[in-house]
Amino acid sequence: MKKKAIIFLFFLLTLSMSRLRAQQKAAAVNWITFEQLSDSLAIHPKKVLLFFHTDWCAYCRKMQREVFTDPKIVTQLNTHYYAVRFDAESTDTVSFDGALYTNSAPQKKTGSYHKLAELLAARQGTFSFPTTIILNAHFQVQTRSFEYLDRKKLARVIEF
Repeated sequence: MKKKAIIFLFFLLTLSMSRLRAQQKAAAVNWITFEQLSDSLAIHPKKVLLFFHTDWCAYCRKMQREVFTDPKIVTQLNTHYYAVRFDAESTDTVSFDGALYTNSAPQKKTGSYHKLAELLAARQGTFSFPTTIILNAHFQVQTRSFEYLDRKKLARVIEF
């Protein structure tokens, strides 16, 4: 009888742990591309969060790992914002607000920034990553942050 009870409790524990993992995996920001952004805004206008990062930026990775996985942040972003994550050194051609933007470097390399990053994520011609920008539904800048934003700071920025 005790063995059956232990097996049953083990089964319940395993089931609840798998549900918890599924919920944690579900708590992810719905990142979209710049191309998807125009279409999405046409259908359902919302504010936009732009997150510019690079591969070598430790604070960018920390923000993606610790801040953009916080359930409260994820819920707020997914409910009230379109979120676009963009590698500032990308060599992809991007269509944004009716124009095409490229990186003049033929291949990705450190310090060679995409024209879209130069347009939106530079401060007086210099870069500081991570850069987080909030736009309204008409692509007008509301907030620009050229620093690591912890959970509390980002929560204040995206407060709705």
